[in-house]
Amino acid sequence: MQITLHPIAGITNKRTTPTDDFWGDTISEIILLPHIPEEAFNGIEEFSHLEIIYYFDKADPTKIVYPGHPRGNPTWPEMGIFAQRKKDRPNQLGLCTVELVEHIGRTLKVKYLDAIDGTPVLDIKPVFKEFEVKGDIKQPQWSAELMKNYWK
Repeated sequence: MQITLHPIAGITNKRTTPTDDFWGDTISEIILLPHIPEEAFNGIEEFSHLEIIYYFDKADPTKIVYPGHPRGNPTWPEMGIFAQRKKDRPNQLGLCTVELVEHIGRTLKVKYLDAIDGTPVLDIKPVFKEFEVKGDIKQPQWSAELMKNYWK
């Protein structure tokens, strides 16, 4: 089976390298590509948050470590790739829930998007409360340590 995906937008921001922390002050613009009509954004400003699906186009697929320590830190347990959120993944897909700051024409301005400048966007979905987590979220201690400075 073959799956073909085409970007619908591109990301512009000040981040040019994929670093692990301090994404909190990054404001990104998501700009529709010419083949997507501006009307695709009609009504989007009625939502406070969006899910952005993007492609790690600069990630190196040869660096995928299926079992490995998160961020290469040997003090954290060895975890499978699907128990981590790193960019080096089998299909190089990223997913992030963002806060919509502004919508003007073909552009969305968002906060809390951890994608670098030039990253292609594959899809955008509004966040519905009804699709969010039911009950408490469980996660290991190492993940909280890993995320300590992520959104600062």
